[in-house]
Amino acid sequence: MVINIDARFDDLGKWLRDHTGSSGDPRFVDGFVTASLTLSIGAMAIVGSIQDGLAGDWSTLALKGSIDAIIVCAMTASMGKGCIFSALSVSVFQGLVTALATLIAPALSDAALANLTLVGSALIFCVGINVIWPRTFKPANMLPAVLIAAACAGPPGSRLKWPKAWLRLEAWFKRSQGPTPARGLALIAPPG
Repeated sequence: MVINIDARFDDLGKWLRDHTGSSGDPRFVDGFVTASLTLSIGAMAIVGSIQDGLAGDWSTLALKGSIDAIIVCAMTASMGKGCIFSALSVSVFQGLVTALATLIAPALSDAALANLTLVGSALIFCVGINVIWPRTFKPANMLPAVLIAAACAGPPGSRLKWPKAWLRLEAWFKRSQGPTPARGLALIAPPG
């Protein structure tokens, strides 16, 4: 792998473990990496930082901070004090996104934000799987997918060329305003 982000996160976790007097904690690095990724790759982290950078509205980040505090308390109880140090990596990430928001804003469309949310949710799912089955995925190495997802949306106002089947499905949703439970059942099992 050209950029092994996962190994760099592990190295940072090991450095923090050694320099904070936590050398005896075997779960320190896993707790740090898991908490850092869980708190950094969600939609609130990205969208909240962009709102803060563009409009000075930090309300989303304030709400995210209170949610993160609860999550970190629960994670620290089960994964050790390495989770607490995730505040450093989350602060750096959100600070960079806030600082770069004016450069990022022209490229962000509703489709780009939807793609960011989708990929972020998938990455959080991978982090959750790693909590159950350690080292199944390397979600840190998947972080560039967030940038690729935003780039695939194209510039604001553009429309990607989707396969005809997708366009037919989209047209059906627009006509029907989405399936209601009764319509959904009728689509699955026709009456009779």
